[in-house]
Amino acid sequence: QVQLVESGGGSVQAGGSLRLSCAVSGFTSSRHCMGWFRQGPGKEREGVAHIRFDGETSYADSVKGRFTISVDNAEKTLYLQMNSLNVEDTAMYYCAAEPLGWIIPLCANQNYNNWGQGTQVTVSS
Repeated sequence: QVQLVESGGGSVQAGGSLRLSCAVSGFTSSRHCMGWFRQGPGKEREGVAHIRFDGETSYADSVKGRFTISVDNAEKTLYLQMNSLNVEDTAMYYCAAEPLGWIIPLCANQNYNNWGQGTQVTVSS
């Protein structure tokens, strides 16, 4: 059974940084997409960053240049380094993972079926 457990959220002032982690277990596919999503108060869930098994990354325009997604395959942990945070980044952040077949999609267009429980990020001005 696939389990994803996020950690690293918290409260920070605008301009600060946080690093989110997502520990993945029970996920054995070597071909996969992994991603970070967020849902702010009164907003729809949005994809923030994605990383494909071959290292291809993609980011939402709102976080480009500020956020970096990475994965430690040995530790089976997905990370999201968030710098220059602003109040609009306040949200519940979720990690997700999905195995892939032979077709290699853009992960930003991928449907994810394995989700973590979320970690709250609050940015104050």
